[in-house]
Amino acid sequence: MRQNNRRPPLTFEHVFRAYFEFVWRTLARFGIREVDLVAFLAAATGACTACSSSNGGGPASSDASMADGVGDQEGAETSSDGPTFGDGSPEGSTADASSADTLPAEEAEAGASGGDGASGGTPMASCQTSGPGLTNCGPGGSRTESCCTSLEVTGGTFYRTYDPVGTDSGPGSAMADGGATGEAHPASLSGFRLDKYLVTVGRFRQFVNAWNNGNGYTPPAGAGKHTHLNGGKGLNATGAGYEPGWAEADDSNIAPTNANLACDPSSATWTNTTSDQENLPINCVNWYEAYAFCIWDGGFLPSEAEWEYAAAGGSHQREYPWGSTTPGTGCPGTGCQYAIYNCDFPNGSGCCTGVANIGPVGYAAQGAGLWGQLDLAGDVFEWNLDWYAAYVDPCTDCADFATPSYRVLRGGSFIYDVTYLLPPARLGSAPAYRGDYIGFRCSRTP
Repeated sequence: MRQNNRRPPLTFEHVFRAYFEFVWRTLARFGIREVDLVAFLAAATGACTACSSSNGGGPASSDASMADGVGDQEGAETSSDGPTFGDGSPEGSTADASSADTLPAEEAEAGASGGDGASGGTPMASCQTSGPGLTNCGPGGSRTESCCTSLEVTGGTFYRTYDPVGTDSGPGSAMADGGATGEAHPASLSGFRLDKYLVTVGRFRQFVNAWNNGNGYTPPAGAGKHTHLNGGKGLNATGAGYEPGWAEADDSNIAPTNANLACDPSSATWTNTTSDQENLPINCVNWYEAYAFCIWDGGFLPSEAEWEYAAAGGSHQREYPWGSTTPGTGCPGTGCQYAIYNCDFPNGSGCCTGVANIGPVGYAAQGAGLWGQLDLAGDVFEWNLDWYAAYVDPCTDCADFATPSYRVLRGGSFIYDVTYLLPPARLGSAPAYRGDYIGFRCSRTP
């Protein structure tokens, strides 16, 4: 169950929710577990707010449109109350943090460029000035580099579906066992850049200023495509055609007001004026705002395949973005050096009290992926470009633009358990939804 561990008074909603959770989980054991049932449960009862001392289980979604998609993906193997996995396998995912796969020196050097620049050397709009959450990010809170650092991801082929923990303990169990099994749904990707850090409050503040209460920036129609692909046409659509880019009709869905960015006052990272939270990941943003920010910032949202490819280490199909070492729960210590999750930050309590449980971007320094990105697991879920749908084969630089329902979320969060840190785990939410556990990062041309 989702570890949203705030302590409000017990209400009828809590009792009602507990009853329907019992029904939901019972039905799940018999394979009756549809997205609509999850949506109804969340709508009927509101957010799960009981603080539990146990660390585990899947989430009880806090919004009426959160979907874990069990049964949606053909051949997916899932736990009874966990996320959807593309069940599958890889090669060589036995590395841990101390013996992680390494890149050739020339490849690592090429991927480290782009501190303050987008592709073509154009400065990223969010980092054109210096200040907190703009120029003082760094692994482990070192605050030694630009928050706009963007790293190159070398193209290749991988399996979107795999069980990174093997069949001995089941797909919903997050125990490192030396390898993954059951690969399916291959995808081939061209190279791209993926930002090293989640978008910070400080960077998002620059976008809010540019938006200017609706009187300023909105993306041009058709912007936000992967213009390095298909002669500028962008990603291949899974049905037919190409990436459509920004739709002008969605301008009205951009509304990053102070009220909207305080979707949960106790754990929203946004503050109305500059504060000591500028290095935290922005949360409470909807999909439209995430997409618009990335376009304004000279990039685009990563496709679901791009995001998982980076988190899985490409063909290495890692068990976690950093390797096979299972993160602990002690914090300070292993509970937050790999990922911030399960309400264990900052003191290992497993009980969320609010924004204090969200770590600065890059704090989990040992959790870097193969190409150097941090927080691909934990802190906040990340909006992806795609609509949530069953995987389509074959996939070459593909994304789903034809199944309006939920937008894809990836990566786990500060309030969810370890299961959601696994690269193949996927969730979805309505694009207009705002959650304290949802943020994003941008992708860019290579």
